[in-house]
Amino acid sequence: MKSIAELDEIRKKTLDQLSIRSNEKGIKVVVAMATCGIAAGARPVMKAFIEEINKRNLNNVTVSITGCIGVCKMEPVVEILDKDGKKVTYVNMTPEKAERVVLEHIVNGNVCTDLTIGAQEGV
Repeated sequence: MKSIAELDEIRKKTLDQLSIRSNEKGIKVVVAMATCGIAAGARPVMKAFIEEINKRNLNNVTVSITGCIGVCKMEPVVEILDKDGKKVTYVNMTPEKAERVVLEHIVNGNVCTDLTIGAQEGV
């Protein structure tokens, strides 16, 4: 750091990032990151969500992690909660599927039903 102005710029950038993360009125992407999720590949899935969201400048989307969701055989598991609290659970996720979910579900509002827990269970 060379000046107060540079410190202020770092502070502003950090606060902007924190406000994006704490967005309460937008879409929430929750990645299950318990031991089973991590072993099944949840980290690359989470990274893909973050990269796609940042690439598209989606400021109304928050990515967070949680522990076990309870369907270990279907890991990696990702839940998408819309602004009204409606939840869609995606299972057997990959980074490629994450990119599709961002484009089709988060950007265009169309749930990728073939990737949901209901489709995988045959419901």
